[in-house]
Amino acid sequence: MKFRDGMWLVAEGMRVEYAEDIHAITPTPSGNGGLSLLCPTKHIRSRGDTLNLSTLTIDIEPEFDGVLSVEVTHWSGSVRRGPHFDLYPHGKPSPANSIAPQAISKSASGTSLSSGSLTATIHPDPHTFDIRFHASDGSKHLTSLLSRSVGLAYSPAPSNPQQLGDMRDFKHYVFTQTQLAVGESVHGLGERFGAFNKVGQSIQLWNADGGTSSDQAYKNVSFWLSSRGYGVFIDHPELVDLEVGSERCCRVQTSVAGQRLKWYIIYGPTPKEVLQKYAVLTGRPARVPAWSFGLWLTTSFTTNYDEATVSGFLEGMKSRGIGVDVFHYDCFWMKAFTWTDFVFDPLKFPDPKASIARLKEARLCNKVCVWINPYIAQHGAAFHEAAAKGYLLRRKNGDVWQWDMWQAGMGLVDFTNPAACAWYTGCLNKLFDVGVDALKTDFGERVPPALPNHTTDTDVVWFDSTVDPAKMHNFYSFLYNKVVYEALEKRYGPGEAVLFARSACAGTQRFPLQWGGDCESTPEAMAESVRGGLSLGLSGFGFWSVDIGGFEGSPPPWIYKRWVAFGLLCSHSRLHGSNSYRVPWAIDDNDESEEGCSKVLAKWTLLKNRLMPYIYSQAMKTTETGVPLSLRAVCLEFPDDPTAWYLDRQFMLGESLMVAPVFEESGEVEFYLPKGTWTSFWDSSSTRVGPGWFKEKHGFGTLPLYVRENTILLLGCEELAKESGAVYDYATDLDVQAYHCVPGQAKATLYNSDGKHVVDFEVGEDGQVEGVHLLKGTTNIVGEHRIEAQP
Repeated sequence: MKFRDGMWLVAEGMRVEYAEDIHAITPTPSGNGGLSLLCPTKHIRSRGDTLNLSTLTIDIEPEFDGVLSVEVTHWSGSVRRGPHFDLYPHGKPSPANSIAPQAISKSASGTSLSSGSLTATIHPDPHTFDIRFHASDGSKHLTSLLSRSVGLAYSPAPSNPQQLGDMRDFKHYVFTQTQLAVGESVHGLGERFGAFNKVGQSIQLWNADGGTSSDQAYKNVSFWLSSRGYGVFIDHPELVDLEVGSERCCRVQTSVAGQRLKWYIIYGPTPKEVLQKYAVLTGRPARVPAWSFGLWLTTSFTTNYDEATVSGFLEGMKSRGIGVDVFHYDCFWMKAFTWTDFVFDPLKFPDPKASIARLKEARLCNKVCVWINPYIAQHGAAFHEAAAKGYLLRRKNGDVWQWDMWQAGMGLVDFTNPAACAWYTGCLNKLFDVGVDALKTDFGERVPPALPNHTTDTDVVWFDSTVDPAKMHNFYSFLYNKVVYEALEKRYGPGEAVLFARSACAGTQRFPLQWGGDCESTPEAMAESVRGGLSLGLSGFGFWSVDIGGFEGSPPPWIYKRWVAFGLLCSHSRLHGSNSYRVPWAIDDNDESEEGCSKVLAKWTLLKNRLMPYIYSQAMKTTETGVPLSLRAVCLEFPDDPTAWYLDRQFMLGESLMVAPVFEESGEVEFYLPKGTWTSFWDSSSTRVGPGWFKEKHGFGTLPLYVRENTILLLGCEELAKESGAVYDYATDLDVQAYHCVPGQAKATLYNSDGKHVVDFEVGEDGQVEGVHLLKGTTNIVGEHRIEAQP
């Protein structure tokens, strides 16, 4: 939202007032060791200037090392309605003042408040509005709140201040503008499919079912990461408007409707450290089971299928040497007009429990997933019970809130009602009894108010009367996925629960995993998906997938095969489409050649399964730190390389593998390698030295996949991976590959598929890999050599 018309004019219909002075600095009322700034909206030169004007209060408080909260308030008497983000889910660290006992200090530079490594300094002149955020040791300036950077606004503009005695006809906003440095880039804000660097964009954080080719997003996350080594988490689940260098080119403007705006500034100094501290605030991704990293195959969306179709798909995959770890039944496992009633269509699946058991016993798949959502159609068996017992959202007149979008007469499960949560969990337990192991939690975006400009006077009443419907719109995805995830976890145990979720907000990363939504079957959409996955990873989400081949349309064989290569190097990999199947033989008329879809899919699936010892070890780090497994932006590993902050067509799989998807039918691809020696995964004798851009041409069985120097790469046994998919004994017949390792620095950890630690590897002074004696079977050690440590 823009409040000004260029540099000089106020936007039409707006009244804007800015904090001009910092009139008084006192301790914050909370007693948490912070500073409260009283900021009038004009310069106070005499006592008379204190009358008939508004003030803004800015409370700055230390949270924990490297993190300060900043809250701007106009009228403090406004009710703090929920819902609120579930902060510090793993516990709050020790107070920052215990790290820096002299948290508040005064000098010629002004008044300073430190929170460990991060300090805010307030200019000593009360008529100079200037708050600077910098490293406590003085090594780095991060950002500032400067003149006319904090304010309030009314729309429409009142012509008489007495009109504001009745606020029902006015909207009230609070905003801040943090300074953007020369060359600074901004990333994150959820799964966004547009330009990777958000500078120059106007962004609304409002969940919407908008596909992957617009400025709308399924997953709006109120956190952004700066290339200058800090991040900002905006503590508001409601609509947040950002002008990222788009109202003022040198500022990031954040605004909300209401009387308060609160955000946290997080200092790394590295982007990995920023994400780790952000994960302390909002939560780390939970551990997901090893089987979830294998290939998922679905029925696709509106395709016609029954029990015979499912068996035929899986038998066809097995006969072609393609291991399927998870089979997913999409929407039409239920009858039309009944979604979601949790009942298998009796004509298509007369005995689902026996059917699923047969699939598993025949080892056609390891696990089964079904599609659900929180929208309950009135023609399904679940609706009448849910409506009668008050489990569905209601209108103000007492009616169940219904509409005909998606499902005829559908209602919305009210997850603010504990009884509704228990009922929904009971429905899920019946699916688990049938043999369902995972759930695709689709939708959750079309929650009233449906449109961002309709956030006031919404005709709905939630069971929890303390919540604000405008705040429930985005936050609903957190409650929905939390209920489902906890039901899975309770049934199957910690580390065995996994979702396939579409909607999200801050904190939903605790309930993995998420996928990228409805993309088209085009190379442009594949590139959009890469940008979306990168942005979500920089928003604290550790695990991510995409509809391989594209969801909308029917991919030509070359796009399918290029997408297979990309999709099998995401953290999770699923074949899924809309109105056409994604089994490979349906794409290219069963081309059985080495370049056919079936052989290409078999090769990449086997590679993913062989990489599991490496992938699973990296996944364990993700659950400990909040740093994404894949897609991991290159800037997380190489933050000092300016080019890395602009790479949006390639990514890291963990910390050691660089992946560059191919978007051209010809196989031509251009990619960048940062400083260091990089070795082709396909040919250990082929190395490239970065930094630099490179061009290559690849067939469908390869893409630019480079191993970072100083890496010990763990590859599982080919026979075990071929036979068992993603789950096997990773410690048996392991390939240990060392790439240009520095003794004492090159390390790797092996976990088995049950999450138990097996061994830590390290390259010793003699260039040998230590720890291999603890492995079983025949260990193949490749590339034992060393390089000298670089300056």
